[in-house]
Amino acid sequence: MPKKISHIGIAVNSLDASIPFYRDVLGMEFEGTEVVAEQKVKVAFLVIGESRIELLEPTAPDSPVAKFLEKKGEGTHHLAYEVDDLEAALAGLKEQGVRLIDETPRMGAHNTRIAFVHPKASGGVLTELCEAGGH
Repeated sequence: MPKKISHIGIAVNSLDASIPFYRDVLGMEFEGTEVVAEQKVKVAFLVIGESRIELLEPTAPDSPVAKFLEKKGEGTHHLAYEVDDLEAALAGLKEQGVRLIDETPRMGAHNTRIAFVHPKASGGVLTELCEAGGH
């Protein structure tokens, strides 16, 4: 199943206001930003060791991240684990009766295929599984 923590997603109101803390104060390597149109979000990746921090800024008021910010404010949004074979991982979870948000993979940032596990299945933590496509 999971090989490592791929990234920790943090919902923010503004990438421009948030990036300097991680890049300049904490000294993380900034990899740039990308819009993920399907999820109505603009993301910024910052490297820490073999993992990343993913800052998520909504691009529309009806995006899942905008709704998250409305309810909970800025903060940890999801935890993402890297897997070798996303279909196999999803099939294994389904066999165990785990509630999924995504029954099949979809495209995420950095040409990565992703799928989310419902937070009710993982103690309230929105969990993402991702299969690397290239960074």
